[in-house]
Amino acid sequence: MKIFSGRANMELARGICSYLRHPLGSLTITNFPDGEIYCKIEENVRGHDIFLIQPTCLPVNESVMELLILIECFRRASAKRITCVVPYFGYARQDRKDDGRVPISAKLVADLIMTAGADRVISMDMHAAQIEGFFSVPVDHLNAGLVLDSYFKSLQISTEDLVVVSPDAGSIKRALAHQHRLECALAIVDKRRSSASETKQANLTGASVDGKVAILFDDMISTAGSICGAAEMVKNAGAQKVYVCATHGVFCGNAVQKLNAAPIEEVVITDTIPLTPERMPEKVRVLSVAPLLGEAIRRIHFNESISCLFNEQI
Repeated sequence: MKIFSGRANMELARGICSYLRHPLGSLTITNFPDGEIYCKIEENVRGHDIFLIQPTCLPVNESVMELLILIECFRRASAKRITCVVPYFGYARQDRKDDGRVPISAKLVADLIMTAGADRVISMDMHAAQIEGFFSVPVDHLNAGLVLDSYFKSLQISTEDLVVVSPDAGSIKRALAHQHRLECALAIVDKRRSSASETKQANLTGASVDGKVAILFDDMISTAGSICGAAEMVKNAGAQKVYVCATHGVFCGNAVQKLNAAPIEEVVITDTIPLTPERMPEKVRVLSVAPLLGEAIRRIHFNESISCLFNEQI
């Protein structure tokens, strides 16, 4: 087994290697003056089981192209198997035709990864579960829910004072899983989308949040408009504290300003996407998914089951 990383999230790659007590492979990746990406593997990989870590996060197109070039490079270097570890899968929100004359870009990216030569893909909390079906190679779709819920359990908040809140109807299934693990009540925010970038929160249904600690779970925070609107609605409904929680902290546009201004106790995310100081909300807590990804890599290499990773804490 050999583990390599693109430039998208080197810190996460080091965390994975630290968990596995395995060295990070040597790569040279640079850009030519015109922006083209150059890659060279600095060690022998012939006949090896390769795990390539590269979330396709900001800058998304650069990260995707770098991943494709890396896969091609390892394939031509005669690697036995190439597993792409893509903790954050860019273009995941373009997973269906929701209007006329629009592409299904998530399917296109999946096709590109397979054509480049990937034998397997590991990802985490993709925006839609059906994206797994876009690939004709095995996909291990991990869930960061156990990592996030473990943190809230450590706060020792009484289950009677806790309410899990789904920020929209599409996140109900995810919220139910968190509710089951945290053994608390559930509320749902009714969100109406007026455009691709604007939403409006209409109603709050389910359990009462009055005087309770509310936790809003989502798969990602992008522009933060929806999650901040939901947090404000929950706070206005009488919640004592409001936590906002997501696997992927995309934080584009003026998301950081919105989160800083919102009535939020803490923004809890994982390290699938690296954060720069200007993309760091004031009250942010970053939890690492390196042990979860590292354990998945170990089990895949030794042909062990990874289904238990959905039910136990690493």
